[in-house]
Amino acid sequence: MGISGRTDRIVGDNESGRAELFLRGFIIATGLGASLLFIVVGSSAELQMFGDGSIFSYSVAAQDAWAFHWHNIAGRLFSYVFAYVPAEFTVALTNNAKAGIFVYGLLHFCAPLLGLAATWAADRTPKRTIFVYACLSTACLCPFVFGFPTEMWMAHAVFWPALGLCLCAPRTTAGNLAVFAALLSLIFTHEGALVLASAILFALVLRGWRDPIFLRALGAFFTVAAIWFILRAALPPDDYISGVLAAAAFRFIDIGNLEQPALLVLLGALWDYLILAFVLRRLGFATPVCAALLPATGLIVYWVWFDTSLLADARYEMRTLLLITTPALGMAAAVQAMREEERRSSPFTWAMRLAGASERRLDPQIILGAIALTLLVHGVETTKFVRGWANYKSAVRALATGSASDPALGDAGFVSSKRIGPDLTQLAWNSTTPYLSVLVAPGLTPTRLVVDPETGYFWLSCETATRSGETSTAIPLQARELIRRYSCLHRP
Repeated sequence: MGISGRTDRIVGDNESGRAELFLRGFIIATGLGASLLFIVVGSSAELQMFGDGSIFSYSVAAQDAWAFHWHNIAGRLFSYVFAYVPAEFTVALTNNAKAGIFVYGLLHFCAPLLGLAATWAADRTPKRTIFVYACLSTACLCPFVFGFPTEMWMAHAVFWPALGLCLCAPRTTAGNLAVFAALLSLIFTHEGALVLASAILFALVLRGWRDPIFLRALGAFFTVAAIWFILRAALPPDDYISGVLAAAAFRFIDIGNLEQPALLVLLGALWDYLILAFVLRRLGFATPVCAALLPATGLIVYWVWFDTSLLADARYEMRTLLLITTPALGMAAAVQAMREEERRSSPFTWAMRLAGASERRLDPQIILGAIALTLLVHGVETTKFVRGWANYKSAVRALATGSASDPALGDAGFVSSKRIGPDLTQLAWNSTTPYLSVLVAPGLTPTRLVVDPETGYFWLSCETATRSGETSTAIPLQARELIRRYSCLHRP
């Protein structure tokens, strides 16, 4: 009886080990696969021009991104240097605006894949736990904001290698410099990265207040934060935009941003799945992952017969999900990566007990089914978004190259975006529509500038647009003149 019981435990341990190994491989595959799809889909669909991406892409073509906007957000310097400087250099080298816009988009969409590669190189934890969690986060969180040019996309990509370096870099001069550089890069991606960096410190302090790894990261954090505050004070935003940035900051932390149909549908499907998996497990089914089939069927019925939503402009608001969930996953990864002796020596014994209990109760097969459902939702929502974006670009191009005009907007060269059908308005971003109409026109030469009459924010002052019109030779003169007239009309 004793031998039989021991054999059963061995068999059970082997099955659990195989299930865990399969789950780990599946997460890595989905993380890397999602990262590659971001590049292919984003670049081919020109999603770098969606939303604020229109003015960002135009600024790259004009080789003037710093003057257009980035001097107002100097605290995001890493994102500017990473994506905009090489793109503007491409324009300067080739005098080809489209080439620069493509490079900007390519670099932006490459960030998750490069982040995973850097995490793999930095992670020295058992079973590369940090890298596995980075793949999970990339596959399950990033698609919610994919397509919108938010710097939180960059912050997410830099967070994981920064966590890996803070945990695993050797305590040498080179290791200390690597930690400093990682936190410097992270904090200079987006203001929300201060929260991500604080989460790294919290994950490290679980090892103890006097742990050398924590003290090293703490010293680097305070140094980097001081540099960040000094630069922000030295380069304050313009008066015109400072109020807008303050309002955007409060909007960023608004939990109401998560009230999006795509997220609510996913959470509902996961809830149903977990209940079904629990019931099937109680009934003796060995593979509760099959419980995902019923919620998946329900999702398909919903999409085919009832769904009218589109996760488009709300991808901007879904940054809040990255701000909340990424730190939680990072801390979970850091705790799981701790060795048994490190957990026993931690002063936070309650946290270690909770982590151990959670790890013992989590079923790899149930997690696998949850990830599969999440990927299904992302696949459908992304497909809907990309198709809608293609139709919206075509509608804007038709107006920009047509003969229709609305002189009541202040210029005979302007046409109202309200002429576009209401079914595509979910793809509109009113303040950047004029720049999109330039970008989608053949040869960047629109006959009309497409303008949203309801917009209340104007990116360029008359002075900036006039100077850019005189120097931005990669953009045809006709387009530059239309942008100058539009800007001088609203920000003289």
